Amino acid sequence: MDTRDGEMTPGVRWSTWLAPLITGMAPRMYAPFRGRPRKPWRSPEGLAVDHWTAISDGQHNLTTDLTWWRDRYWLVHSSTPWHLASARSKLVLWSSPDARAWTRAAEFRAPGGDIRDPKLAVIGDRLFLYVLRNDGFVAEPSDTAFTVSDDGTTWAPLRECGPRGWLLWRPKQQGDAWYVPAYWHEHGKSILLRTTDGETWTQVSQIHEGGHNDETDLEFLPDGRAVVTARLEMSGSMFGHDEGCTLVAFADAPYTTWRTLRCPTTRLDGPNLFAYGGSIYAAGRHHPPSSRDAFWDRRGGFFGRRKRTSLYKIDEGGLTRLFDLPSAGDTGYPGVVVRGDELTICYYTNDPSLDPPWVVGMVLPSEIRIARLSLAGLSRLADRG
Repeated sequence: MDTRDGEMTPGVRWSTWLAPLITGMAPRMYAPFRGRPRKPWRSPEGLAVDHWTAISDGQHNLTTDLTWWRDRYWLVHSSTPWHLASARSKLVLWSSPDARAWTRAAEFRAPGGDIRDPKLAVIGDRLFLYVLRNDGFVAEPSDTAFTVSDDGTTWAPLRECGPRGWLLWRPKQQGDAWYVPAYWHEHGKSILLRTTDGETWTQVSQIHEGGHNDETDLEFLPDGRAVVTARLEMSGSMFGHDEGCTLVAFADAPYTTWRTLRCPTTRLDGPNLFAYGGSIYAAGRHHPPSSRDAFWDRRGGFFGRRKRTSLYKIDEGGLTRLFDLPSAGDTGYPGVVVRGDELTICYYTNDPSLDPPWVVGMVLPSEIRIARLSLAGLSRLADRG
């Protein structure tokens, strides 16, 4: 991994220095404005959702992923003092036979920089971990690295992965190859990459260009078609943009030509797509529409409306929002495991009983939560909608 020989950039240095000061003050400053606790969360009608806290240690835990390998769940997440960049950030990997009792398996750091957005993939019966290194005060991703393990506890050193400057998301298998979408580190375009070994990636096609293209995920339909969603910020402004939305794209094999549309349902941050029963679903962060009467309340802005981690169905018409998981404040970036009829989701959130604005949630502690539900029930819910 490109660690700049461990050199810390000025932005990361300032962010690391300010984190303990601001995170120490924020809960006291926010307390008088919290208001009443939210009403207890309820499962959607006709669908039982079991949910619990997996990790809660006072840190700002975020950006998760989840996989099933060697008869165990493997959960990875970032752990840092706050949402912004920190040289004290790390990734923590856990394993569990049931997603309830977790055993710490490994930790990963990027000397002199911030590390987050972990993605797990099982390739050739080995467990791969792909990560993004971040620079600057607000933790802008700059490059992708990976490591691999034969047992989940002993890992090779992190090293650079994929074409330089491209940020890989979550690999998915199709036939005897694995594919991954990647977006450019300066935003604005996304491509599709292919591998047979998890280490060497070659470009297949360009998916999209424009709209400040950001985080991009992939899944395959039973007929072999590829489905992609991409976060379109439309602007790099911290205040967001009224037209922030989600790109939805489809391609037939060999995935060289993409049919795209822009869906206004949400700007899907931290997308995770999964398939069941011939349909594609997605989990990710929900951004409510802009208020359009305040410059600071644009979709996806730091200072806008409350966020949720939500489930969606995807079809040729775009995204249909199904329901929200127990979530609030700084939340999202889920991992999913599909086993038979059972869906297990991990994600991060501030205390779900409260409802802080996103900018406040970024400096409050956040926990890793698990939700479990029936996929058949999810399908029935989607059909009713």
